[in-house]
Amino acid sequence: MTARTGGTPLMTRARAVGLAGSALAIALWWLVSLGVPSYLAPGPPLVAEKLWEFCTDPNLAIHVGASLAHVCIAVPIAVVLGSGLAILAHDCPVTHLMVHGRIAPFLNSFSSIGWTMLAILWIGLNGITVVFAITAIILPVSIVNIQVGLDTLDGELAEMGQSFGRRWRDNFFLLVLPALLPFMFAAIRISFGIAWKVALTAELFGGNSGLGFVVNLARQSFDTAQIFAVIAIIVLIAILSDNFVLAPLQARLSRQYADADG
Repeated sequence: MTARTGGTPLMTRARAVGLAGSALAIALWWLVSLGVPSYLAPGPPLVAEKLWEFCTDPNLAIHVGASLAHVCIAVPIAVVLGSGLAILAHDCPVTHLMVHGRIAPFLNSFSSIGWTMLAILWIGLNGITVVFAITAIILPVSIVNIQVGLDTLDGELAEMGQSFGRRWRDNFFLLVLPALLPFMFAAIRISFGIAWKVALTAELFGGNSGLGFVVNLARQSFDTAQIFAVIAIIVLIAILSDNFVLAPLQARLSRQYADADG
């Protein structure tokens, strides 16, 4: 009871500080914009006008949807591939060095621009190139997260499944996969934020749609306000998705597993 009473004012103060910090940042941005040309630092009113255009212009809204589609397609692909590689390294020890000593470090060290350039040569300028680049960059996140989950599996649980004579497939889907779900969701949540950073770069160089493509057009016409608007849209989508979709789902999943363990 005491923790709840003390926690509520703390949360209220934290939110107040967060709002005050955001307001201060916007005020400073506005002051800076008053002293420089708009092509260097457009003010909040001009950027707000550009944001409204994304809500009223179907052609711009389509690009928002394209970027969202690129991210939402790439993240599940990366989680599935990363899970498969991590499970392979776990169940087949001879492949452990290949996955964690070769594949994962290689993917971690190669930049999104490099993957985008290769995908342009292999695939061309299209959405598949963007999805490929995003997937390649966030794939190591899934490999590491799922490997941590596999390392923390209850050995007695696995032995129990084998003692009942379950086949590997039954043992995996009934025992291993449910235990890995929290780690998969953590990989999804982390990858979703990283994917937006990669998507902008990949669409800028290798896409023919999406917010990165809009940034490329705005760059050519020195429309800095449009670029600021794109940045604001990405930040809003990432924050709202994490706070109102991914975080609540992960909390619900954690409570479910906590109740099951209890």
